[in-house]
Amino acid sequence: MTVTYTARVANARFGGFSKLLLLWRGSIYKLLWRELLCFLGLYMALSAAYRFVLTEEQKRYFEKLVLYCDQYASLIPVSFVLGFYVTLVVHRWWNQYLSMPLTDALMCVVVGTVHGRDERGRLYRRTLMRYAGLSGVLILRSVSTAVFKRFPTIDHVVEAGFMTREERKKFENLNSSYNKYWVPCVWFCNLAAQARREGRIRDNGALKLLLEELNVFRSKCGMLFHYDWISVPLVYTQVVTIAVYSYFLACLIGRQFLDPAQGYKDHDLDLYVPIFTLLQFFFYAGWLKVAEQLINPFGEDDDDFETNFLIDRCFQVSMLAVDEMYDDLAMLEKDLYWDAAEARAPYTAATAFLMQQPSFQGSTFDITLAKEDMQFQRQDGLDAPPNEAHGDFLQRLLPVGAGMATSGLLGRRVSLLRRKNSYVSEESMAANCACAGAPDGAVPECGCEDPLLDLGQREPESEPPTGPESPASVPASRPPAEPFTAVPMPGTRAPAPPWLPSPIGEEEESLA
Repeated sequence: MTVTYTARVANARFGGFSKLLLLWRGSIYKLLWRELLCFLGLYMALSAAYRFVLTEEQKRYFEKLVLYCDQYASLIPVSFVLGFYVTLVVHRWWNQYLSMPLTDALMCVVVGTVHGRDERGRLYRRTLMRYAGLSGVLILRSVSTAVFKRFPTIDHVVEAGFMTREERKKFENLNSSYNKYWVPCVWFCNLAAQARREGRIRDNGALKLLLEELNVFRSKCGMLFHYDWISVPLVYTQVVTIAVYSYFLACLIGRQFLDPAQGYKDHDLDLYVPIFTLLQFFFYAGWLKVAEQLINPFGEDDDDFETNFLIDRCFQVSMLAVDEMYDDLAMLEKDLYWDAAEARAPYTAATAFLMQQPSFQGSTFDITLAKEDMQFQRQDGLDAPPNEAHGDFLQRLLPVGAGMATSGLLGRRVSLLRRKNSYVSEESMAANCACAGAPDGAVPECGCEDPLLDLGQREPESEPPTGPESPASVPASRPPAEPFTAVPMPGTRAPAPPWLPSPIGEEEESLA
């Protein structure tokens, strides 16, 4: 059974993992204690032979061998090779769990698409889910030793109720040398099509949804089969295992304590137990044991997947969902917060402090700025009147020519665009208004002080001469004349207010 310790580490605290170090079941001690004792026994045997069995000449030769092994053992890239290998195995292990064929999504679709409270409708729903469960059992008994021990033959599957005897005959009469875990999925499709013909499935969209969910379930079964078939390449596993074993074989000799009287470098202390070498063996060999346990999670280790539990759970839950819970609804009634403007569930005394904490508004919610930093700044070139700025821009884009300015659709476009821009701001209106210099208290007759007045009552602009105006005739409040011709607006249509877009396209049609 899976070792679960999540509740023990729900809150991080001082020494939070210290209690986990004392667990035996599913621990690294249970996996590694034999290898650790073997390594320590061989080390102590070599140490005893060096101290009490070898002659002085043999001791000198053994000491040279120790120095040699200690020098070149670091050339074995144990951490590099082992780190990549364990990362690959852990990623593969988690993906295998995500590929477990669970029936929860499929049973919800069956409940919502296969209708009928009579015995026929009930038979359809239960049979569909039994086929799905049968496919899961067939694939799991192919990859999991625990499930195979539970269902060693097809007879056991029939006796357990996942398959009828008639279905067993059809299953065995199907000639195929490959794994036939997919056969119940085909039965599922045929039965769903029959339910559609009888009207139990009311439309093709519901049938499509049901079959799509079945394909998701079947693809997970197929992924488990492929994970069992395609293992981590054997060469990778061999390289990692040889690297770890050869490294610690060299450490058996290279980490021996030598006689301090001989004056060897880094051998001025003589101990009998290599504490840090044992720790290094514990870490590296333990890492290898982790990969060994996770590379096939369908065995019977402490932390392997509980496949038999998943089979029981899926079978029971799916039958409850499609049978007893079909069309089973509680009476609709108003909820507790029906009239509440801001619904909020209550808190217990242990969690009441959470009510005082403000809700998260965003990471920039508490940023403060000085008042002068919150003022909008004008961009360069916006101090000039908008009409003049647009005129300069158009002059730079278009060639200046009397003939071009007085005729053609391009001239009308430019004139309409200029007329539109003449109503952009109050400054431009005041600059072009003939009554801008009227004395205080006098009522202007052109209506330029209020853009909401009837703009249709204005006189159309007089057409300026085709030639350039003389500087003496240009008023001081007006910008220099542009080389474009201003086309007068029709008398029946007033200029658009400055807050609305000008209907240039419509005026263009009328001018044409």
